[in-house]
Amino acid sequence: MSQTADSTNLTIGIDVGGTKVLGGVVDESGNILEKARRDTPRQGGVELTKTIADVALELMRNYKVKAVGVSAAGFVSSDRKTMLATPNIAGWNGVNLDDELTKLIGIDVVIENDGNAAAWGEAVFGAGRGEAHMLLLTIGTGIGAGIVVNGQLHRGAFGVAAEIGHMRVVPEGHLCGCGARGCFEQYASGSGLMRHVREAIAATPDIARNLLALGDGTIEGLKGHHVTEAARAGDVVALAAFNTTAQWLGAGIASLSAILDPAIVVIGGGVVDAGEILLEPTRANMERKMPFSGKHPSPKLVAATLGNDAGLVGVADLARI
Repeated sequence: MSQTADSTNLTIGIDVGGTKVLGGVVDESGNILEKARRDTPRQGGVELTKTIADVALELMRNYKVKAVGVSAAGFVSSDRKTMLATPNIAGWNGVNLDDELTKLIGIDVVIENDGNAAAWGEAVFGAGRGEAHMLLLTIGTGIGAGIVVNGQLHRGAFGVAAEIGHMRVVPEGHLCGCGARGCFEQYASGSGLMRHVREAIAATPDIARNLLALGDGTIEGLKGHHVTEAARAGDVVALAAFNTTAQWLGAGIASLSAILDPAIVVIGGGVVDAGEILLEPTRANMERKMPFSGKHPSPKLVAATLGNDAGLVGVADLARI
């Protein structure tokens, strides 16, 4: 059903993920009016750029929009036009995606890092609404992040700020995909959680039978949602892994609070599905590890509210600005 919209403030947000390219028409209130999706082409490069354009053009058949925002993992230039580096996307390093997509779509395009886009979505329409100073941490396979200062995204001098997952917390620690050792995300992410689980099982295999039974009986068959399910049921191994993750996460947030002084820290990503199982010990560890304990104000620590739509909604709004 075609229903061309008259609003001049509708925009399209497109979130580029590892498996899907998801787009949506978004109004000024952050409502998604229609969605379209395609599978992410494995070859990346030109094929991925065309896929993004296809999603935008499909949505533009029914809605008059003023701009398109694209959210993707990687380093984005400070003018929000060029993908400087995309470690997980082939064929996009140094590509002026703005020019390429504008040729295909025919309207203004804005490119944004996925952590920044999600942070903006939560700041304007989600858990950080009404706060001028906010930090978003997205806890998934790694740790994504976005920083809002004085109501504006902090992108840094070169457009690549907020790579918080790669601050080093353990000298010569676990090797990270970025090439460094001891990065924050190796200890406080979903991958870190699973490492803590495996280490606990290796140390005390006899008490892990119930947890392993949720998968296929092997450590390799155990997934993050199994660990969350077990923790909710009171499994001691799963709870211990969440507590270890919370120790690292809380300590990291305490250090970041000393630098950024946010009013609120929003936690998103798949691991936050565990809710207070993760958040409560993270708050406690943040308080314990806070520099100037008892004197330095602590931020609120809450779960994100927009879920997987945060990046889409956020980048659509950034395209409007």
